[in-house]
This record gives sequence, structure tokens and C-alpha cells, in this order.
Amino acid sequence: LKQNCLKRPSPSQRILPFARSRQPRLAMLSVPARAALKVAVRSPELRRPLQGRAGLATLTAAVQGRTSARFHAPVALGLRGLANSPAGAPHGGAEVVNLLVKDAAAGKALAAAAVKTIDLNERQACDVFCLVNGAFSPLTGFMDEAAYNSVVKDMRVSADGALFGLPVTLDLQCVKDLKQGDKILLRWEGQDVAVLEASSIWKPNKVLEAREVYGTAELEHPTVHSLIAEQGQFYVGGKLHGLASPKFKYIVQTPSEVRATLPAGKDVVAFQNRNPIHRAHFELLICAQRDVKDSILLVHPTCGPTQPGDIDGLVRIDTYEALRKETEAQYPMFRWAYLPYSMKMAGPREAIQHMIIRKNFGATHFIIGRDMAGTKSTITGDDFYGAYDAQEMGKKHSAELGVTVTHYENMVYVGEDEGYVAESVAKKAGKKVVKLSGTEFRRRLRAGEDIPNWFAFKSVVDILRKAGDSAFC
Repeated sequence: LKQNCLKRPSPSQRILPFARSRQPRLAMLSVPARAALKVAVRSPELRRPLQGRAGLATLTAAVQGRTSARFHAPVALGLRGLANSPAGAPHGGAEVVNLLVKDAAAGKALAAAAVKTIDLNERQACDVFCLVNGAFSPLTGFMDEAAYNSVVKDMRVSADGALFGLPVTLDLQCVKDLKQGDKILLRWEGQDVAVLEASSIWKPNKVLEAREVYGTAELEHPTVHSLIAEQGQFYVGGKLHGLASPKFKYIVQTPSEVRATLPAGKDVVAFQNRNPIHRAHFELLICAQRDVKDSILLVHPTCGPTQPGDIDGLVRIDTYEALRKETEAQYPMFRWAYLPYSMKMAGPREAIQHMIIRKNFGATHFIIGRDMAGTKSTITGDDFYGAYDAQEMGKKHSAELGVTVTHYENMVYVGEDEGYVAESVAKKAGKKVVKLSGTEFRRRLRAGEDIPNWFAFKSVVDILRKAGDSAFC
């Protein structure tokens, strides 16, 4: 058992090897349980064969009973998930957080008690959506100063709390008339969406935040520039009471709504992206769904603000909808949902944030491709993060989160006969890779020139051509 558990499965082999043996039903363990098993197999209790229910009881006792004595907090947190969070359960709890006030009269009373009204920008409205609907579970509001400092430094909501990749804060330019205990009414596009109970008001060290979270304080990182030069200089944290889920110019689904569409008992492989899906991306999705046997593939793009030069969110959704309709008959196991989330371009740490969000939406597996959530210097064009840094960060925390990272190389096109293959396969076989750079793709779009079918879906290209220069942020 020990030998089998420590073997690393191939991409197309997502069950433990002993699933094929006569060991009774241990292969039915959830993803967190399998992960926890890997760190517990060295205990004496597991050095002998495990048989039937008694064997499973031995396993459970060995894992749960030895966490506090033998492992540091990060592992212990992951093992608490073994007892309380089966695969696909929300992060940090048994249920998705729902902060929407159920009683209309109570909501009106909260709004009436507010001492200040804040009109949110789109970035902030996206955060409110994720908070009140549980995409940021287990958070119940904007982080206070202690939680913020802990997440910035250690990626923990508190010293022994839940893993969190990035701080979730409400920034304000002026807090002159605010004090602890005040209620603040949050408004988006003319609608009252939440009331914040201010438990913490402070001026953060944004240079430190940038260095810890983004790995740099250089303003040539687009989000660091926004953080330091554009966003409010004060943060306000506290419990959030949802009055209404923020509405956007596109159809969105909450974690509970997406979960309601997922078949029981199936693994869910989630894919996050912020760009139109071209052929190489789609080939990756097909591979991922095939590799995780009998799974559902959740295509879950972020559609909120992103970095300058990206495709506008509404245009991207048009491309996703066109592609969904074009492929749904052939790929009925694909699900599509759109998330109002503001990209931070924080590389490895944002990969953890995305894993947590998709876990809250019901995912058991998460695809991390090359340079996920990466960005380039606005001056030199150099990458801020390594191509596979996000993958390594995801794998490091996979066991604790109970989400399996499905990681792939670049898919490259080698001609009509073979289509797309992994980059290393093409290189090993000496195949000539046919390429079309993003710069050349955009030039051809603007010039009305031909874009090969192997690179992009015609339906997607037609939408981008129609949008023209207005398609770009």
C-alpha cells in the first residue's frame, strides 16, 4: 500500500494503483483523503495490510490521530479537511458561505444605519459578488488588518487559519469620517448591494504588499502600478451583509447555482482563463477531461477587469458563448459559467486563489497551464514569473486544498496529420512546429487577413473582427 500510494500517477491515470487490487474499497477515498494518505503512510499502523472496515478505521485513526503530533499546521489543516471536506466541498467548511440577508426588513434597517455610501468600481463590485455568494469561502467579509497582514506574509487568513493566496480588501481614498463600528453602504451601478461593518481601518504598506504578493514593487508590473498609483490608500475590513448580488452586463452564476448543475459522484475539472479560447486551449481541455475518467469539465473564465491590452470582458463572453454552442453537441460533458473577478496577474499566488475559488464552485481538479496569471514588464516585456511557477505552487498546496492539479505543457501544432501534441513530444520527435504569435494574430485581425483554422475557431475570429479595436482593453 505504501509503495503504491507514493507512486505518481500518469496524466491519464487518476486513481490509485490499488484500486485494481482486492484491498476492499480504499480506492473510493476522496481526493483530500488520498492526499492525506500520502503523508501518513509512514506510520506503523499502515505498515501492515489493511482489510475491510477495520482497515479503513485503522487508516482514519492513523491519519487523524497523528496530525497534531507529527505535522506542522499546513499539513494539519489539510488533514482536517479529510474528516470534514470530501472532494468538491467548499474551502474551509461544509457549506458555501452565503452572506445575502434573507429578511427584507433587516436589510433595510442595515442600509438605513449606514453612515456613508460608497459607489463601487467594477473591481470592487467583483469582490463583493465573490464574498456575498461564497466564491471566497470561508471569508465572511473584507479582510481586517490582522487577516490582511497574515495573508500578505504567509498566505493564511490567521496564524493557523485557512490558506488564501491573495488579500481581499476594500480600498478607499479617504476615511476621515469613518471609525470602527460604522456601517458603510456599498452601491454598484445605482443598486445597494451590501453593508460593511467596519471593524478595521488602516493605511497599509503597499510596497511591502506588492513585494510579498506580486514578488516585485516595480511599477512596470501592471497590477502593482494600479495598487500603488491608482487604488485608494486606506483599507477597510469587516463583516459584509449582502443586500443584493451585484449584477453585470453578462450572465453570471454563483457557486451554489453551478454546483446544482453538476452530476453527483463525478470529478469536476475546472479551467480558468481570461482570453478567448483558441484551438490549443480547446485541445488542452479535451485532454484534461479525457485524462480524468468520466469527469465534468467546467470552463470558468474570469470576465471582470484585467490588464491593459487584453480582450474586453463582454467581447470575450461573446466568443465563449459562440464556442459553447458550436461544441456542446460533441462535448456534452463540458459546462460553462462566467465569473465576475478582477484579475491581479499575481502568478503563483493567484493560482492558489483560483484553485480556492473553483473548489468553492465544486471542482475536484484544476488545470494549471503555462504561465498562469502571469504578466510582462510594461517597459522591457520580460516575464515576471517563471513559465511553470504557478504549477509548482499549485502542486505544493494541492493536498491541503483537496484539489488535484492537472498540469500540462504547451500544446503545439505540427500539421494536419497529427494536429496538436505536447511541446516536448514535438521536440523529441523533431517535428516542425507551426506557429502564429499573438502579435501576428492581432495584426491579421485588424488587417482582415486570413487566420488559419488550426489556430482559432472561425466563430471566435468573426466576433473579434466585428468588435475591432474596441475589443481590446
